[in-house]
Amino acid sequence: MCGIVGYIGKQDASNIVLSGLKRLEYRGYDSYGICFIEKDKHHLFKRVGKIEKTEQDFLNKNFKGSVCIAHNRWATTGLVNEENAHPHCDCKEEIFVVHNGIVENYKELKEKLIKEGHKFSSETDTEVIAHLIEKYYKDNLENAVKRALDDIRGTYGLVVASVKEPDKIVVARMSSPLIIGVGDNEFLVASDPSAIISRTRQIINLDDGEIAVLEVNNIRIYKEEKESKKDIQIIDWDIELAEKDGHEHFMLKEIMEEPNVIEDAMRGRLLDDMGMVKLGGLEGVENKLREINSLSLVGCGTAYYACRVGKYMIEEYADIPVEVDFGSEFRYKKPIIKKDGGILFVSQSGETADTLSCLKEMKEKGALTLGITNVVGSSQARETDAGVYTRSGPEISVASTKAFLGQLTVLVLVTIYLGRQRNMSMVMGKRIIDELKRIPELAKKILKQKEEIEKIAQKYKEYKNFWFIGRKYNYPIALEGALKLKEISYVHAEGVAGGELKHGPLALVEESFPTIAICPSDSVYDKMISNIEEIKARKGLVIAIATEGNEEIKKIVDDVIYIPKTLEMLTPLLSVIPLHLFAYYFAKSLKRDIDRPRNLAKSVTVE
Repeated sequence: MCGIVGYIGKQDASNIVLSGLKRLEYRGYDSYGICFIEKDKHHLFKRVGKIEKTEQDFLNKNFKGSVCIAHNRWATTGLVNEENAHPHCDCKEEIFVVHNGIVENYKELKEKLIKEGHKFSSETDTEVIAHLIEKYYKDNLENAVKRALDDIRGTYGLVVASVKEPDKIVVARMSSPLIIGVGDNEFLVASDPSAIISRTRQIINLDDGEIAVLEVNNIRIYKEEKESKKDIQIIDWDIELAEKDGHEHFMLKEIMEEPNVIEDAMRGRLLDDMGMVKLGGLEGVENKLREINSLSLVGCGTAYYACRVGKYMIEEYADIPVEVDFGSEFRYKKPIIKKDGGILFVSQSGETADTLSCLKEMKEKGALTLGITNVVGSSQARETDAGVYTRSGPEISVASTKAFLGQLTVLVLVTIYLGRQRNMSMVMGKRIIDELKRIPELAKKILKQKEEIEKIAQKYKEYKNFWFIGRKYNYPIALEGALKLKEISYVHAEGVAGGELKHGPLALVEESFPTIAICPSDSVYDKMISNIEEIKARKGLVIAIATEGNEEIKKIVDDVIYIPKTLEMLTPLLSVIPLHLFAYYFAKSLKRDIDRPRNLAKSVTVE
């Protein structure tokens, strides 16, 4: 995700850029860097960690300049250190770049550039861009940028400056937002409005494929060699709203990002024609994974529920028996470590204390340890034998939403990876991949119902107890829905396997105890209908999450939220979205502190 700030004008950029970086720190705080550009020289400052810890170091340098680019990093490729912090430069330290996005083909580009004599100083995919621009540079920066981007496969929000042409900044966008702030004899560039809104409310939104050349008194924007005419828009937000992309809370912003998270998690990893996936983080243990005959999944909270969904996927499609454990319980039992088994740890932060304790103990016992996490260079990422990053970007709200979608998507990819090593046919692999590629658009379709979901949440806001029920793949989603509601609204909610209602929980059903039933048209649909009828027979209220086109269900429930049809194993990627929205709007109606619920922290780093 990361944050970008750039300035070109007649004022000293130091405080302007530093202030912008601070406002963007929610986007990334692993490291940051600032570069001032002058004729034939530059001043570069990089530090690891949050700005507040090293801000005085920067101020003591007393850097001055009217052309500057800067970046907050949320690590994706390469560890968290100063070498991997942006801005990155070419061999001659003449061209400097900051970048948000992923260069999918950076390894092959890097190998080629090294053979041509280029020397790299970081592990990042971004540095490839600087060397490509150097390769193509012939006294015109924007032309070199265009040629470099022709070689790149992936996404980018890119800002480039050069000591050879210190009177300009070149900006480019592809699937990673960038805006240009228009001031008085100055331009600013940023990844979102929060970085520039205190300086100007006039902005130009760049579209995919556009390249902008910024000079003190001029701006030129091109797309496919043709100059574009762009209208200036006025931002009517305050600073806090700008940081949240116009949303009232980070949680809603992050829910609205869920389709992008799904797409980012699978970007560059699908081998469509072969019905396979490429997970670079698992290549070092590929042969070991081929031999495993059992797998344990370990997580805490929302990550645990992702593991529960993963169990169904892996057992059904990869033919591997799977156990699922809470990280907080796993190390206190006597786990049986099998020579032909593996343990997969799932954590958003990669710093969850309970999960890390299990990981370290299992490593000491010689187990094959794997990880799924969102944070490059986290403790979990360093400790595991191999793993996969979710690429979900920073998640600010304590209640995890988009990170859960990232974990589910990666578990689908792991299922295909393990399944194709075994008995999964190419046809089945292709079918899952083809349907997975549709999920982001289907997710967007659900998000368009947010106003209807808000109305339903308002309708039920006086109730103090809720059941969430589901079966098979959607039983863990019932658990996740209940967790979200209790986390941010402080009402009692429980997730129950539909078939278990009659074994005790049904005793609590009454008019004042509504149920949210996840019942898509899948292999257990008829069973779920029976459960709903059991509840209705006892005068319980029911909100159904059902498949589009199912009109019959309206006859037996009180409210319906529809989701599109997909493969049964992929349904959790869709069915959880309305539950996240319901929890958000329910808590909003109660005026809760949604992003910072009481008693909870974002990352649990103590046992």
